[in-house]
Amino acid sequence: MIVDLFSGPRGWSEGLRMLDLADVGLELDTSACRTAQAAGHATVQCDVTQYPTAPFKGRITGKISSPVCTPFSTAGKQDGLTDLPLVHQAVHDLAHGRDTREVIKAACRDGKSVLAAEPMRWLYDLRPEWVCMEQVPGVLPLWQQYAGVLRGWGYSVWTGVLNAADYGLPQTRRRAILIASRTRRVAAPDPTHGENTEMDLFGVAKLPWQTMAEALGLEPGLEVNTRGARRTSGGNHFPCDKPSWTLTEKARSWWVLRQGKRANATVRRLDQPAATLVAGHARHDYQWIKVDGGADLEKRPLLLTEAAVLQGFRPDHPFHGSESRRFLQIANAVPPPLAAHVVSAATGIPMPSAEPVAEAA
Repeated sequence: MIVDLFSGPRGWSEGLRMLDLADVGLELDTSACRTAQAAGHATVQCDVTQYPTAPFKGRITGKISSPVCTPFSTAGKQDGLTDLPLVHQAVHDLAHGRDTREVIKAACRDGKSVLAAEPMRWLYDLRPEWVCMEQVPGVLPLWQQYAGVLRGWGYSVWTGVLNAADYGLPQTRRRAILIASRTRRVAAPDPTHGENTEMDLFGVAKLPWQTMAEALGLEPGLEVNTRGARRTSGGNHFPCDKPSWTLTEKARSWWVLRQGKRANATVRRLDQPAATLVAGHARHDYQWIKVDGGADLEKRPLLLTEAAVLQGFRPDHPFHGSESRRFLQIANAVPPPLAAHVVSAATGIPMPSAEPVAEAA
């Protein structure tokens, strides 16, 4: 059995399906549970912090955890970073069989911060064969604490920050990852994609980062001209469905995705991956904008199906709830392609997806 704590709309589970695996998810949010059940994933609606570990004792192979990231996200107040020493204490106590969660929760500026310590309760009680955990990059020091405990229990452990674009996602989403196993040696999954696709010393090149245009299936062959409306002839033509690193946001009749309402909001062209989708924004904060010589010609909001695809889900994944709840589920979810690569590294089950391209002899 594989248990997925804080399972949400099941990004981890969709990744597991790529490896012919399945899990049982524990989740409190009603909309996310309805999404998971509609997608065919076994789900227990519950408060993870109150759910007993005993039913899983002796039956668990893998444990997955993506605790609530709100306290640590750059999109919020980041009170979790202030609370981090307290969370470290909760992890230490749980690793020694002492449950101080309620006392520490009361001392935190954000009560949700202590949820990042919850996986240790399950690890202490169950000692699964392998472990995968994910959070925003600011939680990496906590994952490193977990790693020290797990190594003391005989696990091989890797921790670090991975960019989901390096594993086929059309989004440069960076996440702190922990991978552990007590039956095999683990390391970071080998990237399959990269911004730099030059051949390495072994004559192998990664695939290029997937662009938004490719992921969203825009009509191939559509071109833009970097000269814009200049009177002189010539200019550089580029297809918008392929990477073109010399383009600027002022290319003529070029669609960009503006991610937020602030003046310094991230803007990405269609020939690039999206920036990180952030749950702290509403869907309408994400705007497709057609620019011409720097002027905005057209605007429309990002569609929910487009957000799902940019997060690595299939467009018909059955998200439930209000529009805001569905977008929140999408933006908070672990991207399935990244999840699959991480679990592959933990279990040794090979990825079925395309391998990096080798140079012809």
